[in-house]
Amino acid sequence: MPSTNLTIGLTLSGGGARGTSHIGVLKALLEGEVVPNRLVGVSSGAIVATLYCAGMQPEDMLKFVMDSSMLRVIKFGIPLTGLTNLDYLKERLSLIWSENSFTGLKYPLHIGITNLTTGQHELRNSGPLHDILAASCSIPFVFKPVEIDGFKYVDGGVIRNMPVEPLLRDTDFVIGSNLMPYGLLPPADISTVINVVWRTFELSIMSNTLPGMDLCDIVLEPSMLNDCNIFNFTKLREMHDIGYEYTRARMPDIVNAINLKRELLEAL
Repeated sequence: MPSTNLTIGLTLSGGGARGTSHIGVLKALLEGEVVPNRLVGVSSGAIVATLYCAGMQPEDMLKFVMDSSMLRVIKFGIPLTGLTNLDYLKERLSLIWSENSFTGLKYPLHIGITNLTTGQHELRNSGPLHDILAASCSIPFVFKPVEIDGFKYVDGGVIRNMPVEPLLRDTDFVIGSNLMPYGLLPPADISTVINVVWRTFELSIMSNTLPGMDLCDIVLEPSMLNDCNIFNFTKLREMHDIGYEYTRARMPDIVNAINLKRELLEAL
């Protein structure tokens, strides 16, 4: 089994409802005694990373997500800056982590957000946690931008869907869990303007994930997720199981890669 003295970093990409796949990934990693202790998350990946860093076990994380009514998250309104806000998400998070702060989390956490005002991608590890998490999940045209310190923020995946940089500074081994696999995309319905816009957005997110993948020691990327719509909240358990089974099958590769990295570090 992997040495417990290695620092394991885990970056979790965005991907809407597919985020439950990250929970399955974590379940398989922990069962294999691979314990991530530095986390980076974007969008739904930021939700899972936050729950994990708050000390929740995968089974409790899945129950928390499935018990959250998406009808309350997506309250339809006048679509001027987005359909709705993410107040309910912040309310739900406060039940798990009442302090609107990164302070006291079990593991260090960075959350990726996109600053609409400056056009910059930011990786936050301090500040109002609930608001930063909501901003990271604010998919353009679906949710309203979130205002923090006078700036407007949206989904971190707009610029970087699977950032790795914080993990490169203080981890020995980096695992990437990507919910938006670039290869083996199913054919898309592009018969309407909305479908064309969404397909373009999807391809952009997939493309900006590639730089982060190159910096990981190992990437977990179940292609089966491409068959799951990111707004399909009726298949949360199925997507969790996809992440779990895929990662469990990859555990020999993960353990071997960690052991090789440990041997390399010991030889230095």
